[in-house]
Amino acid sequence: MADTKRLLSFARRAIDDYGMIEEGDCVAAGISGGKDSLALLYALAGLRRFYPKRFTLKAITVDMGLEGMDFSAVAALCASLDVEYITVKTEISDIVFNVRKEDSPCSLCSKMRRGALHTAAKEAGCGKVALGHHFDDVVETFMLNLFHEGRIGTFRPVTYLSRTGVTVIRPLIYMPEKDIRYFAAKNALPVVKSACPADGNTEREEMKKMLASLDREHRGLKYRIFGAIQRGEIDGFRCLSKMPGIKEYE
Repeated sequence: MADTKRLLSFARRAIDDYGMIEEGDCVAAGISGGKDSLALLYALAGLRRFYPKRFTLKAITVDMGLEGMDFSAVAALCASLDVEYITVKTEISDIVFNVRKEDSPCSLCSKMRRGALHTAAKEAGCGKVALGHHFDDVVETFMLNLFHEGRIGTFRPVTYLSRTGVTVIRPLIYMPEKDIRYFAAKNALPVVKSACPADGNTEREEMKKMLASLDREHRGLKYRIFGAIQRGEIDGFRCLSKMPGIKEYE
């Protein structure tokens, strides 16, 4: 696989830095069908072969019931990687768009998808759920919280959810989105195009565009924001090691 070494390097560094995986863990990778979750699947399947702490891996897709989304290619990919694939059928789309008719559907949709994923993971015997959030997601979430809520914060690399007993881990937090995009294209990952009517019209998309523009004008801005999050030890981030690739911006 093209550039697999780089993908594994980013993932292993984050897993080691934050103790994301322990001996005997059963990890459920949340697979939306997007490039990020498929790259996560490849990373964990690759690390499973040689990571010193042995763990089992399963893949779970929460099917929201959106028309036109076919996960058969994802199922085939999981089979080729020897990863058990679980699909959870839901009516989330109907509830959010037709029953509740939400003007801002993303929050409710995300909450319901997380609940379904965590429940499915527990039923599959997995105590950990891995999500495909990457480096850019960390920075964007930080800026969204600052701009729209007036608070300093982002999501945590590792989060224990006492209500469900599930621990959420994010092994791709050091990997920039551009590298994930490159990996997905070079390896022809079977990305499932989202049929969500809210896609491309969210506050996150606006923030993504704004940060991209600022980063072009002030090269390395996103890396400096990420570094500030680490140095400030915000939401569990710590300066334990430098991210691969950060030297090019120093």
